Amino acid sequence: MKASRIAAAGLVLAAGLWILSGYLIPHESESAAAARPNEVEAKPFRVGVIDSKIVPFSRKLVLSGRTEADRKVMVTARASGVITQLNVRRGSVVQADDVLAVLSDEARIAQVEQARALATQRKTELEAKRKLIESGALPKLDLVNLESQLKAADAALAAAEAERERVLVRAPFAGVVTEVPVEVGQATFSMTGREIAQIVALDPMLAVVEAPERKLAGIKAGDSADVHLVTGQIVSGRIRYVAKSANPATRTYRIEIEVKNPDGKIPDGITAEVAIKMAALPATRVPRSALIFSASGDLGVRVIGGGDKVTYIQVTLNEDEQS
Repeated sequence: MKASRIAAAGLVLAAGLWILSGYLIPHESESAAAARPNEVEAKPFRVGVIDSKIVPFSRKLVLSGRTEADRKVMVTARASGVITQLNVRRGSVVQADDVLAVLSDEARIAQVEQARALATQRKTELEAKRKLIESGALPKLDLVNLESQLKAADAALAAAEAERERVLVRAPFAGVVTEVPVEVGQATFSMTGREIAQIVALDPMLAVVEAPERKLAGIKAGDSADVHLVTGQIVSGRIRYVAKSANPATRTYRIEIEVKNPDGKIPDGITAEVAIKMAALPATRVPRSALIFSASGDLGVRVIGGGDKVTYIQVTLNEDEQS
């Protein structure tokens, strides 16, 4: 029993001495680490690096809108009468000055003939008496009166011919007829101003969009733009008009892009998406995996700086390529 107590006391003493040795005698590993303080820092590690060049990059502003005919007009009658001839229907393609409809004459031809006869009479009288006036047989005042009468007769003839021309309803420009709200034989005595046919000009075609006020500074007339139609067709055009006053309801500005449409394949009023090229900015292309967020939430990338050290710089994302 006495021996066991001695052995226990010895073990406790040995343990105490071992604990005190850690405070009184420097540990071998600590002294070794103190002898090599820069060993961990001096050890390099591998990083992936890609070469990237700064180049001018044109951003694109994508806006949704619709196509709109450059010109659209409802042709009206300029005279009274009955429609005796109708040369067009919906879908008819017309050229400028084509006759769309003909109204009844209403004695206009007779008025023209009467005015022409009077003009011929005045001209004959002037020619017959001019020699007598020049020879002094008649007073010179008669020459002035005869010339005035001839001019009045010519003016009456021109007015009668213009009135006769009004029975012909002509197309003001080339286009496609979309509405014909009248029929042959339809008329009233107040036909003047009556709608005859609606014509839509399809070339050029406009792509109309509304731009927010924050993006307006980078858009100007003459810039190029790409128009993506809902039909899948992609065409190019140029900005023709940028509004100087905002829509009071939406605070947006109307922009018109003119697109060539000689074959008329682009219809009026379909949905379109317009991509407008903005001013070029210095930029570079990097993979998505290279983008990181800082502790404050800023987007950036790591770059190799001076002394081949990795540093962090903040960047702004201009465009995200899905491919």
